[in-house]
Amino acid sequence: MNLIRRYWQIVGIAIVIVALDQWTKGLVRANIPLGGTWLPESWNWLHPYARIVHWYNTGAAFGMFKEASMVFTVLAFIVIGLILYYYPQVEKADWSLRIAMSMQLGGATGNLIDRLTIGHVTDFISIGNFPVFNVADASISTGAAVLFLGIILMERAERKKNQETTQQDTPPGEKPSEVTSE
Repeated sequence: MNLIRRYWQIVGIAIVIVALDQWTKGLVRANIPLGGTWLPESWNWLHPYARIVHWYNTGAAFGMFKEASMVFTVLAFIVIGLILYYYPQVEKADWSLRIAMSMQLGGATGNLIDRLTIGHVTDFISIGNFPVFNVADASISTGAAVLFLGIILMERAERKKNQETTQQDTPPGEKPSEVTSE
């Protein structure tokens, strides 16, 4: 029961991400030939900017480091293990780190499933000249952005707390910078 209590949030979020990732990749593999493109006819004006394509990738997110599938398979297992190991140590109040780790766990697991089952990762979201990606890649990147945002918010809160503490410790009529320690 204690194990469920510690991991329910991370596993729940990761399962939703993996399910969405695998479902969308399955739709693409079943309905669009490799190298093919799909966009509803009424949306053809959008084709230069966004479309669904069927590509695969043996490297990292966004097509980087092609032909390194085994390296990224091993790396995914290590990342998943580290996330699961460190997650219970994260304070419950640190929501941004908990969500970021959950999203990165889901993304890493979604792409790992592809590597283990079909030998490569299916990518299908094509926006402008940006490298083609998938739901798992987007989850990993969004998780990193959530982590970054959380760090910024925590630093702001800490600065505000320090300013309030400094103002409370300052004698009336003096500026905080004029206070000297004896």
